[in-house]
Amino acid sequence: MHDLNIGWNDVLQHLHPDTLVGAVIYLLFAVVVALVLSRAVRLAVHGAMAHQTHLDRTTVSFLQQICVAAIWVIMMILYAHLIPELRSLGTALLTGASIASVVIGLAAQSTLGNLVAGVAITLYRPFRLGDRLQVAAPTGTEVGSVESISLGYTTLRTDDGRLVVVPNSVAASQVAINLSASQAHPAAPLPIVIHVSRETDMRAARELALRTARDLLGESAVLGCFLTRVDATGATLELRVQAPQATERDSLHSKLVEQLAQRFASGGLDSQGSTRASFS
Repeated sequence: MHDLNIGWNDVLQHLHPDTLVGAVIYLLFAVVVALVLSRAVRLAVHGAMAHQTHLDRTTVSFLQQICVAAIWVIMMILYAHLIPELRSLGTALLTGASIASVVIGLAAQSTLGNLVAGVAITLYRPFRLGDRLQVAAPTGTEVGSVESISLGYTTLRTDDGRLVVVPNSVAASQVAINLSASQAHPAAPLPIVIHVSRETDMRAARELALRTARDLLGESAVLGCFLTRVDATGATLELRVQAPQATERDSLHSKLVEQLAQRFASGGLDSQGSTRASFS
């Protein structure tokens, strides 16, 4: 029994952080704990994204990388405080920390810039995972889908399978065109300006313009017809309609002007007084 106690004490002495064997064992333990915690974070994030589809993938992925990096930093700090030689070495080097931080900052300014830019991209979200971006690259203009946003780089996958790696500092500072439309934005209203004489019956002119637009586009596309100006020589009406698509604005404008001119002429509202009706 006494021999067993002596053997156990010897084992405990070898496991002490002051010894080389103990320092190596504690290092392995810290690495294993960091690996386990990192994997647990990844599994938790993947599970949350699988069950909560409303979560923003870009933000969650970036936070996952921050958490994994923080786990490794914390474990290394704890290990350094646990080993007496490392703790004393850190105390000795504390007086030169300011000079070392300046040197490291100058040497890693591009890396730190990418990190800060990555945080800005995550906060402001000019683009997200899966969005199609058009960016300027040394090979020319490149178009690809955002495949990953890491702490330092944004990766695009082009249509032909190539990977375009863009530093976050460049992605945050250069002009990039987001080709992905997350929601359909209606085109701006299309105005038709109608100039008539002051002697013209304004109510009849407005009703005729509205009826013409409704017959051509339907009730829901007509926003109204408004009297916008009256001067010594005539009056101005503005017919406002909603174009179905932005590409159809010119053809729709042409059809409306043609129909308005024909109906105003047939309705006797084209030439009242000294001024003839005009449409633009």
